[in-house]
Amino acid sequence: MENKKKFFHLHLISDSTGETLIAAGRAAASQFADCLAVEHVYPLVRNRKQVSDVLAQIDAAPGIVLHTVIDHEVADLIDEACRSMGVPCVSVIEPVLQIFQSYLGAPTRRRVGAQHELNAGYFARIDALNFTMDHDDGQLPNDIDEADVILLGISRTSKTPTAIYLANRGIKTANVPVVYGIPLPEKLFTATKPLIVCLIATIDHISQVRQNRVLGSTVGYQETYTDRSMISEELKYAKQLCARHNWPLLDVSRKSIEETAAAILALRPKVR
Repeated sequence: MENKKKFFHLHLISDSTGETLIAAGRAAASQFADCLAVEHVYPLVRNRKQVSDVLAQIDAAPGIVLHTVIDHEVADLIDEACRSMGVPCVSVIEPVLQIFQSYLGAPTRRRVGAQHELNAGYFARIDALNFTMDHDDGQLPNDIDEADVILLGISRTSKTPTAIYLANRGIKTANVPVVYGIPLPEKLFTATKPLIVCLIATIDHISQVRQNRVLGSTVGYQETYTDRSMISEELKYAKQLCARHNWPLLDVSRKSIEETAAAILALRPKVR
């Protein structure tokens, strides 16, 4: 008999957007395969009235409470109320701040949303994202040398989502499709600045993804799109191009977008 998943309530309280907390909560919950978190996300919680509203919802659906509230007074309200209700509550960020403070010998400024400050890094990420969207799927090849990374690959090797993920890290990323028998843009061969990486996958992986793509689309696809022998030829063509130009290959068959991006970043030359 198949085991049913156990559901539990996961309350995530943040004084900012909640992105950090959501990632931490999901990372922890993913380690418990038989349990499924029912997420309750409360962003921008910064005063007593907002805390009171949140606590009422926790009381109605008790579960695990995680928070990343910087303000001591607001954080103490949450901690004390959760103790009274008998629900587990953890400040995800406080132990980390204490370690930083101890090691650096400097007090934290405790500024809400400091990681989202409109500084040079923020605008660099926006610039990278704009560049990446403009250079998706082989568009605007003439200024491709301005990219930090160029991703090559046949259809359904996750070029676009990987490029967008890298852009969110501030990496200007262009992606260029490798189509069997069709020459790549000439600018690609004269580019000197970007790291050029070719994404590949197994025939089984690409075939499955393409079949799902066809089933979920109202647009007609040629039969060769999902044909395994044709996919084999496409991969062979891509590998030959990379061998000829000494471009690294990266197999994404069993990698998440995050893992693929990390592998690409590891290939970039260290900035001195």
